Amino acid sequence: MKTYTVIGGVNGTGKSSFIGCLTEQRDDLGIIVDADKINLQFGGDKVKGGKAAVKMISDCLEKEINFSQETTLSGNKTLRTIKAAAQKNYFVRLYYIAVSSAEESLARIANRVKKGGHDIPAADVYRRFENRFSDVVKVLPYCNEAHFYDNENGYIKVAEYKNGYLRTVGEHKPEWLTKLIEVMKN
Repeated sequence: MKTYTVIGGVNGTGKSSFIGCLTEQRDDLGIIVDADKINLQFGGDKVKGGKAAVKMISDCLEKEINFSQETTLSGNKTLRTIKAAAQKNYFVRLYYIAVSSAEESLARIANRVKKGGHDIPAADVYRRFENRFSDVVKVLPYCNEAHFYDNENGYIKVAEYKNGYLRTVGEHKPEWLTKLIEVMKN
């Protein structure tokens, strides 16, 4: 079965670390499209790196091979990719990683920068944080399944989405999950 795996969440939520964990657990991730790593290949040029990432995704879709992508889900490109994959009968799986606040994301980004990693403008983080649930709601109808993780203190699975329904799992119910459920009802 062809699989497109999406690792989504606002900047600084732990998507890269999560995909590292996934590679130990899954053998269907295929080509991993990591725009941040691709940008480094172009000396940090986000335009060239972005074009290279888009080409990689297009090649995977054209060849109908498994691929995975880290994304904030903001903008329309990821939604178009998910729709294209669904039209080609890919199994579309979303892992969504969240934290409690934009400030938490910014603190994690600052820590990453101290260790030599890439920075993200605070305005981008705040904007993406503000729109995060509407971005999720846009892509969910095209996902065969979605798994939601709180990463405030390690990855804790808090919900699953299958067959058009979101159900909570486990005892941990972060406030952001309650907000997501409210957005989904509207």
